[in-house]
Amino acid sequence: MAYSTVDLPYFDLILKQLDKGDQIFEQAFGRHVHWGYWANPDQATYTAQDYGEAAEQLSVEIYAAAQVANQQSILDVGCGLGGTLASLNEHLETVSLYGLNIDARQLERAKNKVVAQVGNSIEFKQGDACELPFADQSLDVVLAVECIFHFADRRQFFQEVFRVLKPGGRLAISDFAPLEFEGWPDFFWRSTSVLPSFYGGFDITYTMKKYQEMSAQVGFIGMQERDITRNTLPTYGYFQRLPLALEMSPDLLPAIAQTLCLEGASRLGLLRYMILSWQKPLMSLLE
Repeated sequence: MAYSTVDLPYFDLILKQLDKGDQIFEQAFGRHVHWGYWANPDQATYTAQDYGEAAEQLSVEIYAAAQVANQQSILDVGCGLGGTLASLNEHLETVSLYGLNIDARQLERAKNKVVAQVGNSIEFKQGDACELPFADQSLDVVLAVECIFHFADRRQFFQEVFRVLKPGGRLAISDFAPLEFEGWPDFFWRSTSVLPSFYGGFDITYTMKKYQEMSAQVGFIGMQERDITRNTLPTYGYFQRLPLALEMSPDLLPAIAQTLCLEGASRLGLLRYMILSWQKPLMSLLE
């Protein structure tokens, strides 16, 4: 498989192991590449299968927040390896499913792995989340599962989603949200050109207040917030065990350091993992 020039070191590692037929990585990341959700975090077993099932459940929790239903047109932005669309395909009927990603290598694998059920359709597109290649008012639901912090401009993404959603349509995302505090140094929540980032370029500076203000300015209503930080914490326990399945190298040091920082901030309550959703009004004041 030819790798693109998209700067996502964690996907470089995951795709490399999947291409090698690594069964641990196949169980853990063959369908989803995002944090896991455990209804009972104390019962996490920290196996690859346990993590893969928790990652599946995170997608379910997010698309449930968007109130997905049969006969809808649903776009998953930053669709990764197609796991969320695969789950929707298995649970819904007569749906038109779309996956968008800027990284061709992820789309290639998704196209080969996800096949539409009878009565459903699935289409994968390469493109930018801030310039959605869809017509105005053409979609019922837009999802962004743990990827919005990679987008160049959240406001532009929200404006694009508002444009492509039908009146009454819904947007649901997950994101890391820091507590309101003006004194955080930039490098704490945002990647820089100086420090290497295992997770690629990212910006997790958006607090709940910023989301509320920006989404209202764009025109969305009914913002719903759900803090699932505790349900995602076993993710870190699994990641701590993961290097044992790999040949340790200096390349993994940034990954370990960044993940430890995220875990510490999450356990201290400084950083929350949120599921957020909005609705486009049935009658838009901008129309």
